[in-house]
Amino acid sequence: MLTTFLTIAVLHWVVLVTPGVNFVLIAQLAAGSARSVSLAAVAGITTVTLTWATLAILGMGAVFAAHPALRQAFQVAGGAYLCYVAFKLWRSPPVDANAEVKPVTTSRRAAFRMGFITNVFNPKTALFFGSEFATALPPTPSVWVLLAAVLLVWFNAVVWHVFLALAFSQGRIQSVYQRWRVALNRGAAGLVGAFGLRLLAVTLQEFRARG
Repeated sequence: MLTTFLTIAVLHWVVLVTPGVNFVLIAQLAAGSARSVSLAAVAGITTVTLTWATLAILGMGAVFAAHPALRQAFQVAGGAYLCYVAFKLWRSPPVDANAEVKPVTTSRRAAFRMGFITNVFNPKTALFFGSEFATALPPTPSVWVLLAAVLLVWFNAVVWHVFLALAFSQGRIQSVYQRWRVALNRGAAGLVGAFGLRLLAVTLQEFRARG
């Protein structure tokens, strides 16, 4: 069983540390708002991790494999949402250099919702739990092995995203962010938009291949 848990942990950490839309979201919120806001987004992200892991052990990967249209609809919704987030980031107003620097006015509830929805539609998360996570488990795992595997990936996600939130919420980083907020937001918008467009393009290719 140790080999199973080690395999899951290594695969999951590879997915976690590869920069993606969750990384961008936490970095943006932590650098531009109160620490509690970014931690609320972490709670949303990790709630989805727990949910996806639970669904994976209950056979969600098999459902997506048996019903590709359902998976593709999910991908289209995810791609569209990421493009919407990119649009909002790009349209963020510039900061008056003479104005008092204030945190971004995002509530903790809104940040939790943003983290939750972003990770629900995160293709990296869905792909990991729909394939690698499920296949790393033994053919007939016991209940405690399944429970331990779910808690393992949830713990990994909490550790990584809390680390990001704390690192990017440092005063020096926040000062740099406020000076370069428009450029950084537009750079983040480009990354998030690229994720969304790529997801839509992949889904469109799948539609054409099936046609």
